Amino acid sequence: MDAEVRDDPRILFGLRLRELRRARSLSQEELAARSGLHTTYLSGIERGHRNVSLLNIYRLADALAVNPEELFHPSASPQAEQT
Repeated sequence: MDAEVRDDPRILFGLRLRELRRARSLSQEELAARSGLHTTYLSGIERGHRNVSLLNIYRLADALAVNPEELFHPSASPQAEQT
């Protein structure tokens, strides 16, 4: 993981969100519907292009059935995020 990725919390958050979504076999469309967010917005979050609000962090955590702090844990496998 290069320095730009390590230093940008938006990218790290997006990678973790994608990891949790995929672990639950959810598409972006399914997670968007569950969380009440638009698929384009969700895609931007996962790519690290969006600065997510606290309310939306809680919506995503609820939709994934995790505690909000789980969205901030670093990924267990750095290679998995690049696929």
